Amino acid sequence: MSCSHKVKIHHRQRNTHYSVEVPEDRYILHTAENQGADLPFACRNGACTTCAVRVISGDLTQPEAMGLSPDLRDRGYALLCVSYARSDLEVETQDEDEVYELQFGQYFGKGKVRFGLPLDDD
Repeated sequence: MSCSHKVKIHHRQRNTHYSVEVPEDRYILHTAENQGADLPFACRNGACTTCAVRVISGDLTQPEAMGLSPDLRDRGYALLCVSYARSDLEVETQDEDEVYELQFGQYFGKGKVRFGLPLDDD
């Protein structure tokens, strides 16, 4: 039998709080939705940053979170769609654009690109 953990989720954009029980062998997002939580998501397979959260306390694992760099994982970010609770947790939703910028911003900071070449400004 699988152990369950209490997961507290603060949906910052809506200033809504959810508290759900999540078995260790179930994804947090899917389980929270089944318990009435209305949370942001898009791909549901760990490839985008729509469901990104910042872990306030507790422990989770997210082996399938290909849309989140190891650096952001180390900084406490997680993707709820592919995360499993390993203890009681408290998380807070993040702004998707902010997480995307943290993840990929260094690649897009060089200006406009056309056909792989920088555009001339003059």
